[in-house]
This record gives sequence, structure tokens and C-alpha cells, in this order.
Amino acid sequence: MSLKSIVRELKEMRDGIGSMSRRGVESRRWNGRTKSHVAPDVILTSLEPIQQGQWANLPPELLLDIIRRVEDSETTWPARAVVVYCGSVCKSWRAVTKEIVKTPEQCGRLTFPISLKQPGPRDSPIQCFIRRNRETSTYLLYIGLVPSENETDKLLLAAKKVRRATGTDFVISLVADDFFRSSNTYVGKLRSNFLGTKFTIYDSQPPQGAAIQPDNRSSRRFHSKQVSPRVPACNYVVSTIAYELNVLRARGPRRMHCTMNSISVSAVQEGGNAPTPTSFPQIIDEPFSPSPALKGKGPIRDLDNASLPELLPVQSQDSAEPLVLKNKAPRWHEQLQCWCLNFNGRVTVASVKNFQLVAAVDPSHNVSAAEQEKVILQFGKIGKDIFTMDYRYPLSAFQAFAICLSSFDTKPACE
Repeated sequence: MSLKSIVRELKEMRDGIGSMSRRGVESRRWNGRTKSHVAPDVILTSLEPIQQGQWANLPPELLLDIIRRVEDSETTWPARAVVVYCGSVCKSWRAVTKEIVKTPEQCGRLTFPISLKQPGPRDSPIQCFIRRNRETSTYLLYIGLVPSENETDKLLLAAKKVRRATGTDFVISLVADDFFRSSNTYVGKLRSNFLGTKFTIYDSQPPQGAAIQPDNRSSRRFHSKQVSPRVPACNYVVSTIAYELNVLRARGPRRMHCTMNSISVSAVQEGGNAPTPTSFPQIIDEPFSPSPALKGKGPIRDLDNASLPELLPVQSQDSAEPLVLKNKAPRWHEQLQCWCLNFNGRVTVASVKNFQLVAAVDPSHNVSAAEQEKVILQFGKIGKDIFTMDYRYPLSAFQAFAICLSSFDTKPACE
């Protein structure tokens, strides 16, 4: 039997199995009916036993060879969805698939949702684009060079802008139609101050290998009845972004500094490693039942900080000094009479939002000059509401997306 016929059988069997379990429901939402997120990374406990088909009893050696061939042949979306089909057959197929699929740092590919929180490749960036919807105040992150004509782009992350009296929040989710913080698709958020000059990135889970500053109040508030069981135990402060004030209205683009609290400065040194989580927190399978105090008040769309557990700061475990990113200084073009940066053709429209980030490393850290000049994240405009986002190691897609979202907020004191 050829490899294509095997994959065709996998698709048919996956559709049958998918109707028997909640895991299958998530797979269909991801792949067909609703553009949502990359493949489910956590196997949910089925409400009914999963039927084991003929493919579940393949010899391990043959199974390993089949999935390895599929993984090698399907390199980009949407064809890479076939790799996800392999992981949706049964537990044995899932285990082998997760064993073969490598992290974005190793292979430069995005497959499972946890890939969005793992560092990007070191050699070449992962190229994405952001589509802005002004009417709904949403921002959708897709993988690819530019939007396709038939709108079959792969959605990675989505964010919704929520204005508050004291600032602005960007709630980040795995899907484009569910921004509830009580949902298991909640990834994190970005919060600004009143002036829009300082931002804080909150993650729904602590980064792998990071030390968390203890807070005695968090354990007390964790058992609050006002918190949904699906809300993560805590929000973790993983990064802060600061835009320099431009009170004198000097000519020039915005200047910004990003302090990556969860990434040590040693990550950009030779042999250094950035935190690489392996899975999302365990998802509670029981349906959410609101507390008596909340019954009759409708769905919970957002929760105030007063009803959430404490926001815990995160520090890198290797070193007390976090990695700091700064925007690359542009040069003034006399003929064009504007500030210019080399975006290698990825940006076509001049905008104050355009930027490139490089590592701001002290010479004492023994980091090569080439590493200091390497662009870790670049963001720029190519259309009215279309922006490109290219990121690489040590940033993850989630961190890069959150940093780019900060550029969309109004900053009257910075320009």
C-alpha cells in the first residue's frame, strides 16, 4: 500500500474516531469548520471509549517508519495537517508522533499548540503575518509570507483589544472566536499603562526552567469560588516592554526596550538555551459549573484582577539578569527624507509601527558581534491592515506576537 493511500485511510478513520471523543471535536474545529489553532497538544479524556481500528495494531517499527516519512514529506501548512492526523488516530500513534516531531528551534516548523510557546529556529526566522480587523478590534496571526487569495492561511494566535479606564488589554487566545479567560484556549495577555508607554506580558503558564518568586497570598486566593476551574492557577509576568518618551517631539521612530524576564541573557551566548516548555497545563475535562453566586448572571467574559490569583513575576533560572531587546537604530535617508531599515523586502509601507529588535548585551557577557547584530524580531506594514512578523530564537511565537501587539496601541507621548 502506498503512503498516500495510508494517509487517506488515516483521514477517514480520524473523522470516524473524532465523532466519538472531545479530542476529535477539537481536531475538526482546528482543521475544517473553524480556523482556529495548530493541532491539539493535550489528549482530553474521552467521554466515551475510543474505538481501536486496524491501524492501532501496527508493529512499532512499521508505525515509526510511516510517521517519520509523513513528517519529512509534509513540511508546510496546510499539508502539514497530515502529521496531525497521525497524532489523532490513537494513543500509540500520538506517542510516536510527538516523539518524532521536533521543536521549532530544531526543525523550524510549527505543529502542535505548544510550538507557539517554544523558541524559534536559530538560523532562519519563521515568517508570519498579522491581519487587523478594526471593526472587531481583533488581530489574527497567520503563518506564511503574505495572505493567500483563497484565505486558507493557517491561524496561529488571535488577540482582542479591550479598552479599560486605566489602560488597554490584549487578550490572546488559540482561536478567533473565544477570548474568555475561563476557556482552555486562553494563552495569555498584554496589558498597557494609561499612556501606552509601558506594557506587561502575562503568560498562562510558567516557562520551562524558570524560577517563580513566591507569594503567600497566591495560595489563599487560588481557592476563591469566583475563579473558573478552567482559568490557569496564575498569570505569570514573563516580559515587560517600555517605549521611550518623546516629550520634545524629536524626529525619529519609536524607541523601545523589551525585558524578557523568563529568558536569561546567557541564552544568546554560545551554547546557551532558552526555556522550552513541552506541554500545556493539564486541562480539566469536567464541564464548568458556575458557583451559586454567579448563577443567572450569564457567561464570564473576563475576570478582574481582584477575583484572579496573584500575578507572579518570573525570573530566569540560569541568571538573575534577563535578556533585554532593543530596537535597531535606523539610518536617515537623505534622498527619501525618512528613516530606513533593511527589512529584506518583507516591509513595503513606511509606518511608525515598523521596528526590528536585536539583543542589547553588555560586552562583559562575551557575545559575538554577529549575534548582537542578528535581528530577533521584525515587524512592519505591507498593507492597510496587513503586517508581517518574522521571529527567531530565543523568542517564541506567543512572545513575538505580544510584543508586536504593543505597537498597535496609541502612544501620544512617544511620537
